[in-house]
Amino acid sequence: MEGVRYSGYVFTTAIYCFMLLTVAQVTHPSEVSALISVKSGLIDNMEYLKDWQKGTDPCTSNWTEVYCFDKVGTDGYFHVRELRLMNMNLSGSLAPELGQLSHLKIMNFMWNDLTGSVPGEIGNIKSLKLLLLNGNRFSGSLPDQLGYLLNLRIFQIDQNQISGSIPKSFSHLNSMQHIHFNNNSLSGQIPKELSNISTLIHLLLDSNNLSGYLPPEFSAFPSIRIIQLDNNNFSHSDIPASYGNISSLVKLSLRNCKLQGSIPDLSRIQNLSYLDLSWNQLSGSIPQNKLSNNMTTIILSHNRLDGSIPKSFSSIPSLQKLSLENNLLNGSFSTDIWQKKLTSTSRLDIDLRNNSLSDISGTLEPPLSVTLRLQGNPVCSNASVRNIIKFCGSEARAEHETTNSTNVNGSCPIHACPKDNYYEYVPTSPVPCSCASPLRVGWRLKSPSFSYFDPYVHYFLLYMTSDLHLDLYQMLIESSSWEEGPRLRMHLKVFPAVGVSTFNKSEVIRISELFSSWDISVVDLFGPYELLNFTLLGPYSYLNPDIQAKHKSKGALIAAIVAGVFAAFVSTIIAVLIKRQHAKYQSILSSRKRLSSRLSIKMDGIKSFTFREMTLATNNFDISNQVGEGGYGTVFKGILADKTIVAIKRAKEGSLQGQKEFLTEISLLSRVHHRNLVSLLGYCDEEGEQMLVYEFMCNGTLRNWISVTCKESLKFGARLQIALGAAKGILYLHTEAHPPIFHRDIKASNILLDSKMTAKVADFGLSRLAPVQDDEGVLPNHVSTIVKGTPGYLDPEYFLTRKLTDKSDVYSLGVVFLEILTGMRPISHGKNIVREVHLAHDSEKMYSVMDSTMGPYPSECMEKFAALALKCCEDKPEDRPSMLKVVRELETIQSILNMIPDTEADTVDSKTKFNEPKSSSSFSETTSRDAFLSSDVMGGYSFSGVSLTMPR
Repeated sequence: MEGVRYSGYVFTTAIYCFMLLTVAQVTHPSEVSALISVKSGLIDNMEYLKDWQKGTDPCTSNWTEVYCFDKVGTDGYFHVRELRLMNMNLSGSLAPELGQLSHLKIMNFMWNDLTGSVPGEIGNIKSLKLLLLNGNRFSGSLPDQLGYLLNLRIFQIDQNQISGSIPKSFSHLNSMQHIHFNNNSLSGQIPKELSNISTLIHLLLDSNNLSGYLPPEFSAFPSIRIIQLDNNNFSHSDIPASYGNISSLVKLSLRNCKLQGSIPDLSRIQNLSYLDLSWNQLSGSIPQNKLSNNMTTIILSHNRLDGSIPKSFSSIPSLQKLSLENNLLNGSFSTDIWQKKLTSTSRLDIDLRNNSLSDISGTLEPPLSVTLRLQGNPVCSNASVRNIIKFCGSEARAEHETTNSTNVNGSCPIHACPKDNYYEYVPTSPVPCSCASPLRVGWRLKSPSFSYFDPYVHYFLLYMTSDLHLDLYQMLIESSSWEEGPRLRMHLKVFPAVGVSTFNKSEVIRISELFSSWDISVVDLFGPYELLNFTLLGPYSYLNPDIQAKHKSKGALIAAIVAGVFAAFVSTIIAVLIKRQHAKYQSILSSRKRLSSRLSIKMDGIKSFTFREMTLATNNFDISNQVGEGGYGTVFKGILADKTIVAIKRAKEGSLQGQKEFLTEISLLSRVHHRNLVSLLGYCDEEGEQMLVYEFMCNGTLRNWISVTCKESLKFGARLQIALGAAKGILYLHTEAHPPIFHRDIKASNILLDSKMTAKVADFGLSRLAPVQDDEGVLPNHVSTIVKGTPGYLDPEYFLTRKLTDKSDVYSLGVVFLEILTGMRPISHGKNIVREVHLAHDSEKMYSVMDSTMGPYPSECMEKFAALALKCCEDKPEDRPSMLKVVRELETIQSILNMIPDTEADTVDSKTKFNEPKSSSSFSETTSRDAFLSSDVMGGYSFSGVSLTMPR
């Protein structure tokens, strides 16, 4: 075996030297061939691709809109990283040879006139992250092979002529965040299997020919923000009641889908902002429970809804649009709806035409910012209602308006900026009347969660300039207009900084990279976006049709120059290289032998498994046996020869960090034994492999159980028991292990659950031994170490000072407690769980962040648990409790819970009422029924007697 490897290295080195001698082409030949085939299938009327010629190299000759990696791959070639052929007036079809671009990350053919089918061979590009084909005339069906793009994050084929069904294989796209298939001719049933995509944020399937039913399984989406299925044909289908459990949902749009049945209760969706169920056949009354305070838009028009208008609509502070026309609504309409708005100038459009409303409650004198339509209601005939005639006539204004921004400061001299070079005044510049030439960007929000843009313009500019690393004054919205969808199209201008009249070339490249690589963050309010154009005029026109000075060519050109010189030199040192590599290989073999010997001596009771045993146990590491994956490697379920079921953690090949973690975990777990720590059964260290064998935890991780993807919910008592078990395991590490151990990577995914739901702490790869006494008997209170761990769980003090203490584990466990209480992730969409819970507590809105799936619980127990979690997450280590105090407090909470009779506990509501003052009448009624009043918990985090029950 050793001789074969040695000979193989000699052969590989010889081939590499031959490649260096052949410097005429440094891009991989198959990729060059693929690009030539792609060009032959395209019709390039503008001759943008005229430099795509045989005999030249894509990566060293700056082929238009071909971007390569800066460094050669392990095979000695450069590889194509991106194709940006957007808006180039291309027609023709895509060649199947595209599948040969095996290292491609971004494929962008947006806004051309391409026809034919989407090649299934694209499914061979396993590295692909962005597939952008929208705005063409592609036809035919979607290939099943595209479901194998496991790294794909954005998939856009909207505004084409794609037909056929959505392949079920797309359920394997387990990195997918954005599916934009709207405005095609897709048909058939939406696969329920799409609910398996746990990362999905936006699902846009509107304006197709989809039929069948709405999959109830969509309620299992853990991260979905937008479900937009308008203009399809779900005839005789209803809206599943389970959609009311999609806690992450921001926008639900099911307009014109031929839906029947009633409207489900969506009041539990805390961030819901936009609801459109219009032009269906929905019946029954509108649910009376209050919708989210974030609601901007409620469109329920053109249905068969009856009953009264919910009074709760009057207490939605952000409401911009209420459209209930053409229904069977009756009773009275309350004018409180505009009197409780956040500001009197906030625009509000209320359309109640063609119902059976008979009365107006309150004074009918809306402010100018409110548009009210009442035509077609009996109340219009009631002359006793003051001002009624004003609101029973024709339309007051158009549905959508166009906003135009001026870019001329009236106090500046007319025509002072040089017009011939596209200079203009910078409207909000801190230096008055400064002139500059802007970059021009076409931008579109594909599914915003509001009806009127004006209140959010400043917020939009703030978030865009922040992501572009610009000052706020450097961006101007020249105009914005609503399009069918509704979508919001904008023309943006991006100005250089004060004191500079134009961007330099590197800044143009930087900004264009951020736009074209989809590196602008996605904000729930604004939803998904798309780049329509990036226009370079005036002083930037020399950079058209594409930016010539690309990053990808720099390293390649240098390599091409150096390669010729280096090739002559390399032949003289090849023997030295081979000799050194051979010595290095011998050293590795020797090191591995020493490692195996050291392990076999030290690890009494820990079995050493052979590689063959591991292969047989996992059926040759079949993917069907894979149960997890992390930074260290992959975890497989295995069955040993004696039928013992185990978990086998296999390190990534060539992972230096993995080798260190491998030794650490074996050395620590071989000497710690506790019912709340995962047991190490053995290890494998053969054939360059590093594997750890643990007891199998059949109920997976705590993270899985508290995520919305889990079909079963953990009740409060079970969550408390898991928290206590994890705390006891860590307490053992801190106080009973010799020497004590700091875990350093406590997180919900490292707390595993066995068949009895007993919590066991796992993954000791980053753990460190606690400090020991020095020669003078002094015991340091910390370990100085490089910061490692998982973002969101890291102790702030440890992160800043690199001083690891037992309180670092306390902080991480506190974050886990907050996850248990809220179901949220530590960091999600830029929000930190500790900060979010603190804000909710400080504003007396803890109810808004508690997990609604926990079931009934006593308010005192919840208070104490929440207070403990927040105390553990104090910024300063000295303000956090010790792990012993954490365990004792959890045991106290559990004893209180155990004293409650089951029948009584079952009657206690499961949510909190932090948002109501103690003096309110509803609060008094609740507390009078509740036997479990709060008491002071952990000093500063007492919730001051607020009941943790939910009003009935």
